[in-house]
Amino acid sequence: MKAMISVFTVVTLLSRLFCKRNAHCVVLLVLATGSLAGCSGQFDHASIMTKHSPVEPGEFFQTNVDRMATLAMRDNLNSLYRLLSKLYRRNPAEWRKTGLPDVESAERAIQASIEQNRDLPSLNGVRDIQALSYALSPEFQGDRVGAFIYAIGTMLITAHGGRMEFYITDTLNAEFIHNAARNIEKATWMLGHRKGLSGQRLLLANELSGGRRNLSFAVEFGKIVARLDLLSEVLDERYRRLGVSYAQSLLFMNFLPVQ
Repeated sequence: MKAMISVFTVVTLLSRLFCKRNAHCVVLLVLATGSLAGCSGQFDHASIMTKHSPVEPGEFFQTNVDRMATLAMRDNLNSLYRLLSKLYRRNPAEWRKTGLPDVESAERAIQASIEQNRDLPSLNGVRDIQALSYALSPEFQGDRVGAFIYAIGTMLITAHGGRMEFYITDTLNAEFIHNAARNIEKATWMLGHRKGLSGQRLLLANELSGGRRNLSFAVEFGKIVARLDLLSEVLDERYRRLGVSYAQSLLFMNFLPVQ
């Protein structure tokens, strides 16, 4: 309800600033408002997989930072799905625990659970950091690959306020996004070092033995961390610049604009 009130408040202000007595302009703003109100904050699955989104009316209500955050989330989910596929192929016993007929079906099930905000039965209803700890514990007996990727996906969405697309009515917390990047770094380290009760690694990922070098997992995780760090820096800088601008106005005794 707060988001809806904020949207209509913004449209009212925009209509006063730009439309004045132009009825056609007001109608356009109302239509744009309707498109934003209908936005669920969730991505279309195809846009994640292709990393391409058509231009939509809702972008009228996105600042540059909002658009950057939206694209970063899309690309991070795309990277996460590539990791899901690669981990399943290195650890085929995991997807077989799902009882699904093939690896593609297992991948789609995890992707749908992330995008549609559904619980994963094997994780007993937990998600984000709690799910991450459970998925990387020796005691976990389910599909560890699916649980691991699901945990990271839900953690990313939680850190971004429970949304995947962002508009001027949304607030992003730079600290939470920064913390999500650090959590992924820790999870990546645990992925490469955690062992089960038998002494074997919980999951096979990067490989540097027997003359074979496969660091593609670390590279993909690194991309996600880099995007999160850049976004958190941009968010911090946006609020810092507001403070600097105000300080400059005091220093040079400049009055702030009122229209």
